[in-house]
Amino acid sequence: MAPVPQTDPVTELLRRARTIAVVGLSDDPLRPSHGVSAYMQSQGYRIIPVNPQIESCLGEKAHASLLEVPEKIDIVNIFRRPEFVEEIVDQAIQLKVPAIWMQEDVIDEEAAEKAGQSGIFVGMARCILQATRARFR
Repeated sequence: MAPVPQTDPVTELLRRARTIAVVGLSDDPLRPSHGVSAYMQSQGYRIIPVNPQIESCLGEKAHASLLEVPEKIDIVNIFRRPEFVEEIVDQAIQLKVPAIWMQEDVIDEEAAEKAGQSGIFVGMARCILQATRARFR
């Protein structure tokens, strides 16, 4: 009997997700957060900017925090320094967001463990653009 292939949790997450709240999204096209978010938007995901410093980005109204986002969020993509991650994770837990993605160089083991213990899928120190490209070329 052939072994049943394991499903890749990242592939399943990216297939199910529709809305990505990007915390720290910059309206500067030269910033990685902007480029990654524009790519994800081009792949059909709805991008919700979360940054109190901007009014809008990529054609979407920006929100000052996750708690101000009025619609359901499938993934919180974090482009903030590690010292800000715990507060973002706490908000995601409060909102019952199913997944948190910490971009490259964003590492907070304690916050990741806290999210995981709350039943949230965690991707850490990985680029969501690269993960998407690798799975859906």
